[in-house]
Amino acid sequence: MNHSRLKNLILCALFAAITAILAQVNIPLPVIPISGQTLAVGLTATILGSRYGTLSMLVYAGLGAIGLPVFAEMNGGLGVILGPSGGYIIGFIVTAFVTGFILERTAFNTPMAIVANIVGMIVTLVIGTVQLKFVLDLSWAKALAVGVYPFIVVGVIKALIASIVGIQVRQRLTKFGLLKTSKQTAA
Repeated sequence: MNHSRLKNLILCALFAAITAILAQVNIPLPVIPISGQTLAVGLTATILGSRYGTLSMLVYAGLGAIGLPVFAEMNGGLGVILGPSGGYIIGFIVTAFVTGFILERTAFNTPMAIVANIVGMIVTLVIGTVQLKFVLDLSWAKALAVGVYPFIVVGVIKALIASIVGIQVRQRLTKFGLLKTSKQTAA
């Protein structure tokens, strides 16, 4: 394994751990809490791109699936992934890919990161709400009321933070040779 790939894999593990930590920063709601997980997903994808961002979220979801308490409110286990909030966790994997992919196809700069992270937020909410609806046997109106509406404003705020901070961190990691990128772009 080459040195650059090893650095990227270490970053994947680090961002899986950051996601687990930010998952514990939450505001409890009746069904799905507002947590720092989506901020971590946005940061991960913005910094690492589609391939390693997705791998990082797969590691995070896998750790939780085997029972480690890495999900919001110190939860873990396959039951969480199959439960009402599991669609959001599955959505994190897809979101990391989509957000990173958009940035790789356009530019790693703050305006494009904002677009990519808002699209990513929508992806997470759609996947999460679909599973929430079917697991709890809710109407679409109730699923949207519980699984989307409470998260829109805070989701946009987290997308902005992930974009601004993520681009700055990515630039610094690249500058110091800690992140090798195939496409160098200006901010």
